Amino acid sequence: MSQVFEGYERQYCEASANLSRKCTAAAALNGEQKKQKLSEIKAGLDDAEALIRKMDLEARSLQPGVKATLLAKLREYKTDLNNLKAEVKRLTSPNANLAARDELLESGMADAMMVSADQRGRLLMTTERLNHSTDRIKESRRTMLETEELGVSILQDLHQQRQSLLHAHNNLHGVDDNIGKSKKILTTMSRRMSRNKWIIGSIITTLVVAIALVLYFKLR
Repeated sequence: MSQVFEGYERQYCEASANLSRKCTAAAALNGEQKKQKLSEIKAGLDDAEALIRKMDLEARSLQPGVKATLLAKLREYKTDLNNLKAEVKRLTSPNANLAARDELLESGMADAMMVSADQRGRLLMTTERLNHSTDRIKESRRTMLETEELGVSILQDLHQQRQSLLHAHNNLHGVDDNIGKSKKILTTMSRRMSRNKWIIGSIITTLVVAIALVLYFKLR
């Protein structure tokens, strides 16, 4: 919920409660005191109406989901303001007299003011519930963001570990290639050594035979 709207809302609720008390007090006054009190009430009504307009502008500037909720609350505040205007109009009526005023205060007006007070109480309770809901939504959103950040961090760690495993796999593949090459070299060297042994053996045998032949012919 908009913090700007909440600020205007608190100001209006306080102004509405104050105007209600002043209307009750003005009903019991006469003469200049009553005129002065009504002047204060009318000035308060102008301020309250200005707050209604500000809340309306702020609500219409928000997203559709929040906008609908705030406009519903605003309709209740407008109804409350109209009730206050009607009460002021009745108080300023030239045909009103003390007996009628007393009768209204004792019967219908008392009920009307009670209904208005009950309505304001319900509005305040609704506002508190909406504020609590907003706080829970903010907390849930913050938890979701923290979870998302943790998930991104885990994915980054997994990616790094995958890269490390791939690098280790490539190194092992290179080692296998080197071992294979070494094995081939050793096999070739072994074959050459075996061949050299046969060659040396043949040479030695040839030399022995040649020496034997030389000795034979010399001693004959």
